[in-house]
Amino acid sequence: MSSEETVDRLQFTLTVTYHYLFPVLTMGLALFIVYFKTVSFAGRDGHRLRPLRRTAGQRATAEGASRFWTKIFGVNFAFGVVTGIPLEFQFGTNWAEFSNYAGGVIGQTLAMEGTFAFFLESVFLGVLLFGAGRVSPRTHWLAAVAVFAGAWVSGWFIIATNAWMQHPVGYSSDGRGGVELDSLGDLLTNPWLPWQYLHNMGGAALTGAFVLAALGAFYLLSDRHHDFARSCLRVGVVAAFVLSVWMIFPTGDRQAKNVFEHQPATFAAMEGLFETADGAPLVIIGNPDTRKRELESTVEMPRVLSFLTSRNWTERVTGLNDIPENEWPDSVPLVYYAYHIMVGLGTILLLIAALAVVQLWRGRLYDSRPMLWTLMLAFPFTYIANIAGWTTAEVGRQPWVVHGLLRTEHGISPPESVPAGTALFTLLGFAGLYALISLLFVLFIARIVARGPEPA
Repeated sequence: MSSEETVDRLQFTLTVTYHYLFPVLTMGLALFIVYFKTVSFAGRDGHRLRPLRRTAGQRATAEGASRFWTKIFGVNFAFGVVTGIPLEFQFGTNWAEFSNYAGGVIGQTLAMEGTFAFFLESVFLGVLLFGAGRVSPRTHWLAAVAVFAGAWVSGWFIIATNAWMQHPVGYSSDGRGGVELDSLGDLLTNPWLPWQYLHNMGGAALTGAFVLAALGAFYLLSDRHHDFARSCLRVGVVAAFVLSVWMIFPTGDRQAKNVFEHQPATFAAMEGLFETADGAPLVIIGNPDTRKRELESTVEMPRVLSFLTSRNWTERVTGLNDIPENEWPDSVPLVYYAYHIMVGLGTILLLIAALAVVQLWRGRLYDSRPMLWTLMLAFPFTYIANIAGWTTAEVGRQPWVVHGLLRTEHGISPPESVPAGTALFTLLGFAGLYALISLLFVLFIARIVARGPEPA
């Protein structure tokens, strides 16, 4: 890699990773805000949907929870907007060749995300934050639904953009060294898109569930806001268990099959597989050595990898040694370790959620201090797992910025336009700015948490 390419990639890595820390929670919380708001609005006596009926006290707790989490959502949304703006500019400053090449395709989904989903989410967020008592309960509930729809439709358009970069469809040459869109329908129904979207949004929802459970545990350990804490804890751990299973099967399983079928080099790097094998083993622990082209110090399950890819114990899985080295991901160890961190943390989160649900069922969860401490400290693992998953996808796609069409080294801006020194200067500037933003974010969230939920 050239120095310009290295610095441009490092800068984009910093900005996109830091930015994603905010929307991953807003997309997750949107689901639970709608749940609490629905219980509050539709849980009154005599409502035709009997499963939603709640006592007046339970409805008041749900209303208080919806308003509290909307504040957290609002802060995350604002910081997500601030940190997302540099990403848009970087397409033109640092990645001009990529924008010139693929702008005719990805410009469609990015424009729709901003025009439809972002505006829908931001407008109704204002109603949700400031409309209580000023609009009817039905309108306030509809605002919560609109915010949820905006957040998740926004995710659809962004994932559609990334899915095209992973598996290009619906395009043709524009005759000027770039590509243009032939079919918007093909772009939005990319076979890569559904499972990547469902897996990504499941990760966001899992983050929201563990954040709910963590704050509920914190309040119980602090002997404060008991009704609110128990409600968040109950909803959080049940959702966390369901979503942890969802992340493994079917979404994780089907997304891995996408990679197996369309990106064999990425799949081999994820599994640390160098030798092509009929009946390939699933490696639990190992250390990939690209110089020796082997996986060292392994703990493996014979033939399991072949079974997981095709439900056939003797299915052939192509190893890296049978793929040209210039098609390998730039860092096979990084892809391997990121993937295994994601899977390992996902397994740990599933076990924590399962134990919490068992204790909830037995009526012991609210008084089990070890379990409450575990839940309170576990939520950062969801962020790490989400980032590790995106690292697997993005580093795994290398050396292509658009898989099979445009190599990353050809997507950067000309060095004479954006030299490495300039990019490095702005990289350091972003790092300093994000340190300040992090401090402000923590102060805002800490203030909301210290105040706790307001009476509905």
